[in-house]
Amino acid sequence: MDAITRLPFLSELEEGADDRFHIAEREGARRRYRTIWISDIHLGTRGCNATMLIDFLDSVDSDTIYLVGDIIDGWRLKKRFYWPAAHNDVLWRIMKRAKRGTRVVYIPGNHDEMFRQFTGMNFGGVEIRRKAIHETADGRKLLVLHGDEFDTIMLAHRWLAFVGDAAYTTLMRLNVVVNAVRRRMGLPYWSLSKMAKHKVKNAVSFISRFEEVVAHEAGSRGVDGVVCGHIHNAEMREIEGIQYYNDGDWVEGCTALVEHASGAMEVLHWADEIAKRGEVSPALMAA
Repeated sequence: MDAITRLPFLSELEEGADDRFHIAEREGARRRYRTIWISDIHLGTRGCNATMLIDFLDSVDSDTIYLVGDIIDGWRLKKRFYWPAAHNDVLWRIMKRAKRGTRVVYIPGNHDEMFRQFTGMNFGGVEIRRKAIHETADGRKLLVLHGDEFDTIMLAHRWLAFVGDAAYTTLMRLNVVVNAVRRRMGLPYWSLSKMAKHKVKNAVSFISRFEEVVAHEAGSRGVDGVVCGHIHNAEMREIEGIQYYNDGDWVEGCTALVEHASGAMEVLHWADEIAKRGEVSPALMAA
């Protein structure tokens, strides 16, 4: 917890992130959405694609934004403190939105579980909740939660989860190296860890089972759908009459879930959005 208290944004969050923080916003039109969900940013780790997330935040606006867990990686920070300026920039942008009137709901995950003790509190306009019910523009009720509650590995074998975290961190370091080489070759961002996960049969099976369990639980609570994160796999599909949405992550896929004014839902793959603009990925420029 000592490493967490050293985070430079905490005192500013409590004070409301005053106007001395100037946020440089992208010139030109910004896309407008009713709701945005992002999760699994893992600030405090080298694998976090903070620069690409900043590009996303500078390109979109919304009435509500849900931070669906693992925003800050407390597990990694306890082992080794790592906090570059870009990670501050992400948090400043989010706090600035809260001050300007955007509803910001923060649902801590397992990697930032230390913030769960503040459930029900409000810091600088950021509401901290254990879970939430979101009503879409077309009247559907969606349960919003991180998802680690349904991870049987986390619940039954917590030590194994930490071992898996170490292996995953190593893979993400390789991901940085691979993309540095791709940048020099003029190639777009590509996730080594995401490819590896989809190639491993057991991982694919786990993801499918996780989605089914989460959808079943949502159905038992009488809602129309569920939004979660946790497994770093963006997805939209119907499971036994329940709409399952996963907003993905900002380590591997760099994705966000958005709700349009009509209530229609969409997963944005931000590396692809940048490629459409004919630009070099910010994540590669920072590599």
